Amino acid sequence: MSLPHLPVQAQVVAGLRTQPYRSAFSYTAPTPVPQLTLPDSVRQARLNRRLPLLAGGLVVTYAGLTYGLSKAWYTGERSSFHWFNDFPEWKQMDKAGHFWGAFHESRGAVDMLRWAGLDDRKAIWYGGFVGFLLQSPIEILDGHDPKYGASATDLAANFLGSVGLIGQQLAWNEVRIMPKVSFRTTRYAPMRPNVLGRSFAERLLKDYNGQTYWLAVDVGAFMPATSRWPRWLQPAVGYGAQQMVYNDANANAALGLRAYRQYYLSLDVDLRHIPTRSKLLRRVFYVASIFHLPAPALEYSNRRGLVLHGLYH
Repeated sequence: MSLPHLPVQAQVVAGLRTQPYRSAFSYTAPTPVPQLTLPDSVRQARLNRRLPLLAGGLVVTYAGLTYGLSKAWYTGERSSFHWFNDFPEWKQMDKAGHFWGAFHESRGAVDMLRWAGLDDRKAIWYGGFVGFLLQSPIEILDGHDPKYGASATDLAANFLGSVGLIGQQLAWNEVRIMPKVSFRTTRYAPMRPNVLGRSFAERLLKDYNGQTYWLAVDVGAFMPATSRWPRWLQPAVGYGAQQMVYNDANANAALGLRAYRQYYLSLDVDLRHIPTRSKLLRRVFYVASIFHLPAPALEYSNRRGLVLHGLYH
């Protein structure tokens, strides 16, 4: 790449932006050195060796998780398969969770398929729908639960999570708008521990009052190559809700509660863009990038108006 009209520093930055996509699974930290294309024979050998290992690990892991979930979560009576419209419940926080989960399962699948040696286009299309395929069978378990039922809107959220990942990969060959989650314990879980969770692990999954879902935007990726904006610093918008112990408004009111939504504006640190030569740290940063780190935040709700948080998580 030749940019004689730019200073040396700008040429280096521009060179970095032309490098192929890298992930914690398959590539080292970006450098301005041109990348060599692997010979077809080497790529095929890698694919033959890694793909069966990856597929086998995925099948075993998913089978184990599904079996464990069926035994730990769905422990009551079973019924014939049926549908249930749960869209009005929990202020749609569970839908945000489905989107977040499907997105990151697809993200991991795409990057692991790249690591296995599949070319980018196939990795995006084959791995992109993994999140939808992994999460959707849970609706079969829900469909046999007499208290719930299979949810069409859960399936839609799963689908949108996978599509959100595929769209970004096709457009930019990387993730520039990252769904994230943060969690804090609340006073509501002890009011209904059988639904909102008893242990910390259960509350992490079930207490929607403590969850906040975020979209962090990599604004540096949209700026000119000469921009000095640090790509690890990203604005983030968040969504949450409070006072949700029962979905029934009257039951909630009996406890003196009235559910309401919350909207947030904050900053986020994208650990993927923290320079390091350590492969272990890159993998840790890759996984940790699904979480929003504590940071100052501005909250708005129709209940409290504008509230400034010094350190929100």
